[in-house]
Amino acid sequence: MFKKTIISLVLGLSLVAAAPATAGCFADYKAKQEDPLRLHYGVMKVADSACSNGRAASIVKQRLAARGWKLLKVLSTFDDSGLASRKAKAGANYLKY
Repeated sequence: MFKKTIISLVLGLSLVAAAPATAGCFADYKAKQEDPLRLHYGVMKVADSACSNGRAASIVKQRLAARGWKLLKVLSTFDDSGLASRKAKAGANYLKY
């Protein structure tokens, strides 16, 4: 019984240690379409390796272009803690792309 408990404890700790230590990465941006002119603000998840405005811009630009939007500017990149404060402002474009 004691061995099973120790083995379970070791396995449980190894699973916790294997979990990623970083939170997700997100970018908020402004985009437009023309004819007629339409603007939108949105929030998009990007890879952790692209968690800077410059790196995120190429990803955001590509995803938006596939839907007919042109990226105007990546405003910022942030982790999970910044999501709640941006959700209402992004509306339908919250994690859409």
